[in-house]
Amino acid sequence: MADLLESPPRSPATAFTAPAPGDAARDTTHALELLRLLALCRTLEQTLCELNPRWFPALGEEATLVGAFHGLRATDFAAAHYRGPFIVYYMRGAELARLVGQCLAKANGYARGRALGFTGPLELGCLPWVAGDLGTGLGVATGVATGYQYEGGDRVVVCSFGDGTSNRGDFHEALNLAGVWKLPIVYVCQHNQYSISLHASKVLPAGSITTRAAGYGMPGLTIDGNDVFAVRQAVQDVVARARAGDGPTLIEACTYRLGGHWAADPGGYRTDDEVAPWRQRDPIDRIQRFVLDTDLADQSAVDQLWSDVRAEVTAAVEIAQSAPSCEEAGLGLDEVFAK
Repeated sequence: MADLLESPPRSPATAFTAPAPGDAARDTTHALELLRLLALCRTLEQTLCELNPRWFPALGEEATLVGAFHGLRATDFAAAHYRGPFIVYYMRGAELARLVGQCLAKANGYARGRALGFTGPLELGCLPWVAGDLGTGLGVATGVATGYQYEGGDRVVVCSFGDGTSNRGDFHEALNLAGVWKLPIVYVCQHNQYSISLHASKVLPAGSITTRAAGYGMPGLTIDGNDVFAVRQAVQDVVARARAGDGPTLIEACTYRLGGHWAADPGGYRTDDEVAPWRQRDPIDRIQRFVLDTDLADQSAVDQLWSDVRAEVTAAVEIAQSAPSCEEAGLGLDEVFAK
C-alpha cells in the first residue's frame, strides 16, 4: 500500500493524448459550414480575449464546441460549458452583437450585461446561466431532461462540461440519476487537460473519464475532440439513441486548451514541448486541409471565408461597444418580478 501511495503522478506531457483520427465520415455536406463556424469561434474568442482580460478562451477547443452542438433541433436543449459557449448560442440563433455585449457588460446582452458574461438565452433553448460554481449546469441540464421525459416525445439535452468538473459531486449525482431513469441526455466532457493550472493526470486515477460510465449504467465513448467530424458523428449517433428512449451517454472529447485559463493567464505551468504536439493537431487546420484537399473550396474561397468572419465579428463589436452599460440601463422591474 505504501508503494501505491507514493507512486509519482504520470507526466503531463504524455498523459491523456487524444485518440488517433478514426473512421468518422468526412461530412462533405456540412464541411464548409463547419469550417466557417470554427473560424468564427476562434476569431470571436481571440477578440473577446483582447476586449476582456478575464475572458476564458476556448482556443484549440473549437471542434468539440461546434461538433457537439451542431445538428441539434430547435426544440432540443443546449447546456454549454462556460469555456466557449458563445459559438453554441450563435448556432442556436443568438445575435453576435448581443453576445459580445454580454462579455462587455453592456445592456444589449442577453442578461443585460449581468449574471456573468457567458449567460445563454433561455428562449433559444440554452442554459440561462453558467454559474461560477462549476457543475451546477449538470444538475439543471439533467432536470431539463427529466422534464422532457415526463412530456413524452423525443426532445434531447446535450450538456458539456470540463474535465475538472467531472470530479465534483454534481457530476456523480446527475449521471447516476440519468442512468437510473434513462433520461434523454448526452454528457460531453470537454477534456482540455487542465483545471486552471492543474493537469488532469494528477486528479484522474482511472486515466479516462469514460471508464466511469459503466458505474452509471450508460455507454462511454472517448473520441478525438480536435476532429469536428468525429465529434459531430459521435454526438449525433448517441443523440439518436437518446431520442429512441435508450437513455444517456457519456462522451469524453479529448482536446487541449492552447491558451491560458483566462486571457491574461501566461500559462507558465506548461512547457513548449507539451503544447507543440497539440498545436500540430489544431482543429481548424485539420478541417481546412480537408476542404482544400477535397476541392470543396480553393484557397481564395477559404481566404474570403476568413475575411467575412472577421468582418462579422468586427461589426458585432462595434454595435456592442456603442450600447449603454448595464449600470446606465438600470435594473428594470421585469428583472425583479415575474410578469
